[in-house]
Amino acid sequence: MSAPACRLYLITPPRLEDPAGFAPRLEAALSAGDVAAVQVRLKDASEAEITEAIRVLGPVARAHDAALILNDDPALAARLDCDGVHVGQSDSPYAQARRLMGRDRIVGVTCHDSRHLAMEAAEQGADYVAFGAFFPTSTKDVATRAEPEILSVWQETMETPCVAIGGITADTARGLAAAGADFLAVSAGVWNHPGGEAAAVREFNSAIALGLADRTSPKAT
Repeated sequence: MSAPACRLYLITPPRLEDPAGFAPRLEAALSAGDVAAVQVRLKDASEAEITEAIRVLGPVARAHDAALILNDDPALAARLDCDGVHVGQSDSPYAQARRLMGRDRIVGVTCHDSRHLAMEAAEQGADYVAFGAFFPTSTKDVATRAEPEILSVWQETMETPCVAIGGITADTARGLAAAGADFLAVSAGVWNHPGGEAAAVREFNSAIALGLADRTSPKAT
């Protein structure tokens, strides 16, 4: 996840009854275009279920040079040799996550719509901060809504990469990329896409490219 411009960050569906059956879908998505990371986020799953998902999906992600991130649990992420962990404000504190993961692995932190939380995380050494939700989402309950301006301000003032998350679709990706997101975290926008996950990744990559062009083009006067 180094040297970001703006890249896609995939999140698994919140439930996977059969990781082996999902693996071909992940392979199709990763084969279709640039994806920086795959986060395994399985809500209400047992440790055994998460372990099996990492065992099956990890090699698929790594075959495409996508970082394998586990949600919520740094101790399990370290034990399963994941490339990183993503922690929320109610999960393990950043310092504990970093201690468990070590200096060479990724630790990302949810910061909702708060630049204060993001600055604290960045100052402590987080590898990325995540802002959102930017749009309504069906994959999790969200208590905060973020505006694209937070990405622009962050991009102008801080070096730590920022992730935009929450209800992002191929139609809204361009605006967030233009606003300053380094990564777009997407779940349902890919897995529920009517054209399939490969078509979704291609559309997201195209939208990101347009957004980056918007970001670098001279502002109209």
